[in-house]
Amino acid sequence: MIRRSWAPFEKGAGLYGFVIFVVALGALATRVPRLPIRPMHTDEAVHADKFRDLLEAGKYEYDPHEYHGPTLNYLTLIPAWLRGQQEYAEITEATLRIVPVVFSVALIGLTGFLAGGLGPAVMAAALFTAVSPAMFFYSRYYIQEMLLICFTFGAIVSGYRYMRTKALVWMVAAGVSLGLMHATKETCIIAFGGMGLAAGLLVLVHIVRERSWRAGFAGVRCGHVVVGLVAAVGISALFYSSFFTRSQGIWDSYLTYATYLARGGGHDTTHVHPWHYYLQMLAFARYEGGPVWSEGATLLLAVVGLIVAVRGKPVCGMDPTLLRFIAIYTVALTVVYSAIPYKTPWCLLGFLHGMILLAGAGAVALLSWMRRPATRMAVAALLVVAAGHLAFQSYRGSFTCHADSRNPYVYAHTTEDIFAVADAIREYAGVGGLGESVPIQVACSGKDYWPLPWYLRSYAVAWSVELPPKIGPLIVISDDLEGALARRLYVETPAEDRRMYMYLFDDPYYMWLRPQVKLLGFVRKDVWELLQQRPDPTELLKDMHDRQAGQPAEVVRPQ
Repeated sequence: MIRRSWAPFEKGAGLYGFVIFVVALGALATRVPRLPIRPMHTDEAVHADKFRDLLEAGKYEYDPHEYHGPTLNYLTLIPAWLRGQQEYAEITEATLRIVPVVFSVALIGLTGFLAGGLGPAVMAAALFTAVSPAMFFYSRYYIQEMLLICFTFGAIVSGYRYMRTKALVWMVAAGVSLGLMHATKETCIIAFGGMGLAAGLLVLVHIVRERSWRAGFAGVRCGHVVVGLVAAVGISALFYSSFFTRSQGIWDSYLTYATYLARGGGHDTTHVHPWHYYLQMLAFARYEGGPVWSEGATLLLAVVGLIVAVRGKPVCGMDPTLLRFIAIYTVALTVVYSAIPYKTPWCLLGFLHGMILLAGAGAVALLSWMRRPATRMAVAALLVVAAGHLAFQSYRGSFTCHADSRNPYVYAHTTEDIFAVADAIREYAGVGGLGESVPIQVACSGKDYWPLPWYLRSYAVAWSVELPPKIGPLIVISDDLEGALARRLYVETPAEDRRMYMYLFDDPYYMWLRPQVKLLGFVRKDVWELLQQRPDPTELLKDMHDRQAGQPAEVVRPQ
């Protein structure tokens, strides 16, 4: 009996592993800095609020209508505990966004496990994953997408390793990855379909070619498959049941597809876009005179990789079967995501990662096809330029145009006015007990106050979609409620109870929360006067410093 190692040494694996390790380190070093720089998106703030219950009460309940799966919430506990943050008010943007950062780096690292199937293409694929503007931007975004892509790739890598080694450990790893996909986001069903279609077609071709159905499953043990399925179902149930404390979550994780199938069809949502929305965004995007955005180099190289897959001839040690699997999987996901009316930019990451793997194969194939050293050097130079262009766009997208609506990955995003809004409100915190015993009032139609709850998480706030019956000392409203507020204050309120209010924000007296959502703020005059009478903290510090500087040296000298 021939025993196969679960981790066979592959030619060139050491060099590939070292290069990928360096690329992953570079990705980590460039993704971590300035995580709080971008205002929180509504979805990020909603997920953060969901995390609050888990952090402070140890409680998680899956909602089959919103918020997706629980892995993001549970995995966020790790950085929170490491930083000693026990309460929601202590959580920062860095605590939340480091989670997708870590999984984006893990995604790059996993590429090395395909060295036996993609050869030197794994190095190019790892590099393109690191510098892709979309991958970079959403690796710093507190949503489930980067986790889903990482777990999906983990399933592909583990499945491929199992087919090469027939080692049970890889089947278990594949099962765990599939379970984590299901526990992360409902759209995993699209990836399941893509992987199933690709595997099914390849097995069918093999059966027809060998004229034996057994040939299609040679070496695969039924017992291993059962163990893998148990691992997948078990991991999913573990998370959805909140670690076996709420069984209803398991059933809800399957019943939820009634909701998400309707949403995917474009019902009850404003996120409906044409079929070419994703491809156009990747190929060429320019909005309102802003800079040009393009991952066209990746698309072109992916087409080359697709041609290599269709030809089916080994190139530079690449496994044609694996390449065809990736090609079918990628095309299937691209078609399905393009056909679904509901679209948000981060959903493109699933098939973009497949394109990046194909692009890595395409880059290596192009170099191998060049016979003359001069042409090979020219192609290599073009590839370096293409990677540099992608890296530049990644920097621009995440550090200079991180909240610019002309950035295609900035979608329905909070404007940087949110910082001024939060600062203006915080300035009054504590004045007459405001934000403590007296709640700050925020009223916005359609709950259009998100992500303000994140920025005011330390204060007592009364949130509503309509004007409250009694207007408090400080209120922030959406602009469509301005007329109703004026009537409430100066018509419906008895004359003897009427109070004068001041604008909270400076001229022009409003702030943009996000495109088409304008906020107005008002503060009662007596509270405004209290703030004016409060000593300026800067002056207090200056006075204290001056007093210390004027004291005799022996008084301030330490014992």
